[in-house]
Amino acid sequence: MAWRVLGRLVLACGVALPALAHHSFSAEFEADKTAELTGKIIQVWWNNPHIRYRMAVPGENGAAENWELQASSITAMQQIGWTQTTIKVGDELTVSGQVGRNGAKKLYVRNIVRPDGSRIVTGRGDAAGPDPNQVHATPGKQYGYGNVRNDYPIDITGPWRNRYKWRVTVDDLEPKPTPFSEEGRALFAATDHYQDPALRCLALGLPRLFGAPYNMEIVDAGTHYVFVYVEHNTPRRVWMDGRRAPPDTQPSSLGFSVGRWEGDALVIETTHLLPGWLDGSGLPMKGEGTRIVERYEFTDDRLAMDRIMTIYDPYYTEPLVRRRGSARDDNVDIGEQASCDPDSYYRDLLELGRLEQHLNGEQPASD
Repeated sequence: MAWRVLGRLVLACGVALPALAHHSFSAEFEADKTAELTGKIIQVWWNNPHIRYRMAVPGENGAAENWELQASSITAMQQIGWTQTTIKVGDELTVSGQVGRNGAKKLYVRNIVRPDGSRIVTGRGDAAGPDPNQVHATPGKQYGYGNVRNDYPIDITGPWRNRYKWRVTVDDLEPKPTPFSEEGRALFAATDHYQDPALRCLALGLPRLFGAPYNMEIVDAGTHYVFVYVEHNTPRRVWMDGRRAPPDTQPSSLGFSVGRWEGDALVIETTHLLPGWLDGSGLPMKGEGTRIVERYEFTDDRLAMDRIMTIYDPYYTEPLVRRRGSARDDNVDIGEQASCDPDSYYRDLLELGRLEQHLNGEQPASD
């Protein structure tokens, strides 16, 4: 492998690493280009959607270069023990990760080492703790809050851990290759990664919310289930009383959802969705004419479930399928997620010279 040294920056090209960002990783970073930096932290942004730091790195001529370091969300980092003081202004660190697109002095952090050689856990394969793909629940324990209606075959109420069988919500839909319609392919080809609504702190909505790794809570409200997702502190109603969407129902990010039990499986159908993205890569969703069907299938001990989502959308010639899991757990955090601040998004546009275009409603050409 060829290496070149720029001051204390070491660049390695051609190393393909998985993009673990929940939001649109490709909007900001090169998946196949990594860097190692040594410098001092001079600024901290403890905000969602991603924690960020500014690091002063000595350059070749002795002048400092300012680099922006990006970690995951506050929710994800708190789960592995981070606090607002884990990394502070004045800390000297060596960090490595993937570099920003188009030469931007940005780094998606994967490894952090202090001057004494100790490492700070980043959650990139180095986090200790229970395997998220195993069920960590007590057989026979009652985790549900109880059904209001007694005719439901399974009590699904209570908290669920959604990192079970999780994968990144980017390029995760089957089949492959993506079965675009002609219109869908053209829209995807024209997509600018900075159009990702998640970067502006807008709620993900369906179907991306379904793929999120953060926990959820389900409450039986009699006529409907209430799904409360930690992601963006989002409540969702799934009507179970046979009603249909009223004629004047307006499209929304979560749409109108109705559910039914088919034996021991819960089936949810959603319509009346706004246009949006199906995943973090920018696969387009039309909204009008989109229908989403979710199927929740439970293990015999009721401690885990497979969630299968099928998306019917005019931009594709075949249905698209997303798979996830959820599990009961003796330790499920369903606390409020820290609020999201779009400051970093607009700061990025300013640095790229694209803020005025955005404010004027102009669509820049794809990178």
